Amino acid sequence: MQFWYIVAYTLLGLTGIALVYLTYKTSDRRYIYLAVALYVIFPVLVTLKLPIEISPEARQLYQAVDDLPDSSTVMLTFDYYASTLAEVEPMSRAALHHLFSKDCRVVTMTTIPLGGPTIAERVTRDLAGEYGKVYGIDYVNLGYKANYVAVLKGMGSSIRTIYPADNSGTQLDDIPMMQNINNYEDFEFIYVVADNGIIDYWMSIVNAQYQIGVGCGMTAVMAPRYYAYIGSGQMTGLLGGMKGAAEYELLVDKPALAVKGMSAQSLVHLFIIFSVVAGNIIFLVEKKRRRGQGAV
Repeated sequence: MQFWYIVAYTLLGLTGIALVYLTYKTSDRRYIYLAVALYVIFPVLVTLKLPIEISPEARQLYQAVDDLPDSSTVMLTFDYYASTLAEVEPMSRAALHHLFSKDCRVVTMTTIPLGGPTIAERVTRDLAGEYGKVYGIDYVNLGYKANYVAVLKGMGSSIRTIYPADNSGTQLDDIPMMQNINNYEDFEFIYVVADNGIIDYWMSIVNAQYQIGVGCGMTAVMAPRYYAYIGSGQMTGLLGGMKGAAEYELLVDKPALAVKGMSAQSLVHLFIIFSVVAGNIIFLVEKKRRRGQGAV
């Protein structure tokens, strides 16, 4: 199998070189677009196991969850829109793999009205089926409530005040898992996956006021802003973008879409670098040839 991987990716590389050459000969940039499309699609179909270095922040988050006692109660948030699914949904899936494998009881919620409850419902039910988890006993989806600041503050006193019923309308008092879960004191950890500034509120309201551990996954463009929370010891681990998702997939030994996505992303980056270098070489060679012709 390794031999065929080498053959396939050698052919892919030669195809890229040929398309760059065609772009030079015809001045038609569509050949470059075609090459980029091939470099994105091919690694998804044929998995290329490129090395992915595990960051200390990803390992810290993994270790925090792994150190939780089995059957702990954890809150997992789906605070992201459909537009960022490629980056952050793999984090949610990898987190659920980890939590369900430890038999943790998982309470999910979202502060996003557009798609948040549906995404949480879809992802949790997909993974629950794989682990044989039962809704209402092993996991519960609280869904969405408006005014996220009031929601985060209110759950510190009473979850039922904010969420009298779950996302399907079932009263929390009728859900077996929720019988002894009343506020943040009944959670061992909060795992936030978000694509927006709601993370600031999870840190300033929930972590700071209730002293509960909070680990976060977020889009790559957001990550640099939140490393300060890691340095101060307030945030327990951080996943940044698709790379962070891929790191967590590897840590839980469930490589999936993020690992494949990193292969595609890496190949496209390498192709862009090659194209820039090749373009400059061609330019310099052509410039030298024209000077030579002019001298004659």
